[in-house]
Amino acid sequence: MDRWRSRVGRRVMAMALVVAAAAALFVGVLSGRSRLAPPPSARPPALSALATNPDLDPGTALGGRPAPGFRLVNQFGHPASLHQWRGRVVVLAFVDDRCTTICPLTTMSLLDAVHLLGPAASAVQLVGVVANPEALSVSDVASFSAAHGLTTSWQFLTGSLSQVRRVWSAYGIYAAIVDGHVDHTPAVYIINRQGREETLFETQMAYASIAQQGQILARAIARWLPGTPKVPARLSYRYVGGTAPTTPAALPTATATGGGPPVILGPGQSHLVMFFASWLTQTTPLAEELTALNTYAAVAGAHGWPALTAVDEAPTEPGPTALATLLGRLGAPLSYPVAVDATGRLADGYGVQGLPWFVLTSRTGRVLWHHSGFLPLAQLEARVARYAPGA
Repeated sequence: MDRWRSRVGRRVMAMALVVAAAAALFVGVLSGRSRLAPPPSARPPALSALATNPDLDPGTALGGRPAPGFRLVNQFGHPASLHQWRGRVVVLAFVDDRCTTICPLTTMSLLDAVHLLGPAASAVQLVGVVANPEALSVSDVASFSAAHGLTTSWQFLTGSLSQVRRVWSAYGIYAAIVDGHVDHTPAVYIINRQGREETLFETQMAYASIAQQGQILARAIARWLPGTPKVPARLSYRYVGGTAPTTPAALPTATATGGGPPVILGPGQSHLVMFFASWLTQTTPLAEELTALNTYAAVAGAHGWPALTAVDEAPTEPGPTALATLLGRLGAPLSYPVAVDATGRLADGYGVQGLPWFVLTSRTGRVLWHHSGFLPLAQLEARVARYAPGA
C-alpha cells in the first residue's frame, strides 16, 4: 500500500480563497457594489458544485510555462521523451507502479477522459512517470500497465533512480519511502501542443468521483485540442456521498458465469466486508487469498461470527469482464458471496483507503475494526473474535 501527499496544502489554500472571495462578495453587497461579482444564485450550478466538492479537484492554472523535458524508457523498454509528443496534448501523471490506493483512481479518470473526448483523443497522449523509488524496472511498469488495461493506452515511463528523481524535482513531485510505504504526490499535468504546462490536478481518494474527475479532465484537455471539441456535461459535479454501514445496501453479486442473488449489507446484523479488485493480482497471490477465506467462512459459521462478503470495486476494474475472468480462474469455488460496488459509494461510505480493505461492522452499523491488506487466517480470526462478540 502506498500513501499520497498534496503539494504544500494547495487544496486547503484554494478553499480558503473561495471563503475569502465569498466574504468579499458579502462586503460588496453591503456597500452597494454587488455588480462587481454575481450573487451565488447567478453562478453556473456546475461551477458552484465543483468549487465546494471536496472529492474533486477543479485544477490549478499554470499559465503556460514550458514543461521540463526528460528522456526515459517506456513499458516496452523503448526510449521515450516528452519532446516526441510535441503537437499533441500530453496528460502527464505520476503513478506508483505497485500502488493499491490512489493510483488506480488516477488511471481510471484518465481513461474516462479519453473516452469522453471521442475521436479528438487521437491528438492526446497519456503519459505516466513512475513514482516508486523501489520499483523502477521495465517489468514493473509493464505489469502495472497490463493489470490495469493500459498497455496500449499510454506510455508508462521509468529509468534509473537518478533519472526519475530529476523528473520528480522538475515537476515538484514528492516521492519517497516512509515507514515502509510509498509516499508520493498524485499529480496530473495537462501540457499543451507547444509543450507548455497549462493545468495541474491532484487525484482525491474517492471511488465514487472517478467519472466526475474524468469529465473535468476531459474538458481541461479539450481546451487545448484543435477546434476545442465539446465535451458533453453528462455528470453533475455535486458531491456524491458514500453509503455508510448504518445505511442498508443491496448489492448485486457476481460469479464466473453471471450474477447471483443480491446481498444485503448494513444494520441488522454484523458483517465482515472485504473490498478488493481483480488487478490486485499484480501485487499479491489474489486467487490464493480469496480461496483461503473459504476457511474463515466455515469457521465463522461454527462460531457465530459475522459472515464474510467480498466486494469488488467495479469503478477501478480494467474492463467489464475482469471480475468474472478472475472468478473463473480460481482453483475452488468461493463459499461466500462476491458483491459488486458499481458506483464506488459503498467503498467511500466504509472509509476504504486502498485494496484489499477489511471492515468489521456491528449490528447497528458501527465500524468495529478495519485493516488494510490481507492477513494470515489465524490473525484474521483473532481480530474478529476480539471485536465481534456482542456485535
